[in-house]
Amino acid sequence: MIEVQASPKHFLGMPAARFLREYWQQKPLLIRKAFANFTSPLSPDDLGGLACEDHALSRLVTHDPDSDQWTLRSGPFEESDFAALQDSNWTLLVQDVDKWDADVAALLPRFGFLPSWRLDDVMVSYAEDGGSVGAHVDQYDVFLLQGLGHRRWQIDTDPNAPKRFREDVELRLLREFTPSHEWLLEPGDMLYLPPGIAHHGVAEGPCLTFSFGMRAPSVAEMLSDFAGHVAERLPEELRYSDAGIAPAKLAGEIDEAALEKISQTLLASLTENAVPLRGWFGSFITRYRAAHEAVPREKPISARELQRRIDAGASLEFNPWSRFAWSREGRDAILFVSGESHRCPRKLAVRLCQREALDAVESMAFLPASINVLVDLVNGGHLAPGRARRKT
Repeated sequence: MIEVQASPKHFLGMPAARFLREYWQQKPLLIRKAFANFTSPLSPDDLGGLACEDHALSRLVTHDPDSDQWTLRSGPFEESDFAALQDSNWTLLVQDVDKWDADVAALLPRFGFLPSWRLDDVMVSYAEDGGSVGAHVDQYDVFLLQGLGHRRWQIDTDPNAPKRFREDVELRLLREFTPSHEWLLEPGDMLYLPPGIAHHGVAEGPCLTFSFGMRAPSVAEMLSDFAGHVAERLPEELRYSDAGIAPAKLAGEIDEAALEKISQTLLASLTENAVPLRGWFGSFITRYRAAHEAVPREKPISARELQRRIDAGASLEFNPWSRFAWSREGRDAILFVSGESHRCPRKLAVRLCQREALDAVESMAFLPASINVLVDLVNGGHLAPGRARRKT
């Protein structure tokens, strides 16, 4: 099946385990009414206003169908930029909308069947009739949820389809695209696409689409970062050695024995044990493709002051730009926050990774044992004490 109907019990049209086993990273799936009776948490005007903000990552794509010319502009934009547009053939895209809008972020728990550190952001696009970003290929998984209006999606599932790109546009558009499937999506319908599936979406009238993208670093990125992580921690005295070698035969030759020794030396340094890998990846994935960094508090808070505020009823609020993940370490956990690591009780790590504000009662349950971890997160700008509520 490539098209299914969602049900109240299974918004993917099947149990999550079956979706992960048969579709995830393997083949596309159209899920009709995945979000039943869906009401968009965002309006086109809201998105346009966000695209005018200095720190929002926004783009505007226009297309001239007669000449097949594409134009890409980057924000921030002015209201006059939108007023000057035609009434068709343009698309506004804004990244990380879940960081700006709590109602959009509230959609993310539906994807809790995936590791939360795999979720990257929610990009929202608004398009007038005919608006599109052209036929292209993404190298990551994406769920495309129709929010308002209608969009016609075409995909090509042929693994041998040409993947050459046009050289006359800034966008990475395919030179050739022959669709194998085509659908018209209505609000609440959702299309899942694994990496490498060519696709093309065109608005039929004004429409709003929510794109849930995954973090999928390339092996080259991971290898480069991991090698640097390991190299920083290797002692200077650890060097290439070749005790017991045979006499050299030809001047300048790097023989097979030397290459084997080099291979063993490098592999041993990279795979000595699992702890460096765990520590590196947690740090890497929580800062990978981060659009903004948390700003530390100008005046650090002390453990005593934070304890006092929590006792007075203050909650702990999350910085929407800070990324959280954790890994087991014995009975405890290593908590990773935007590239930093903290050892803490496993229950605290699990609770923080839910990214919902902790009220004072919850926070006190972790005190005083975890006060230093919470202080570090507050001073790092990842958590912030809310206004204290008087006890009744």
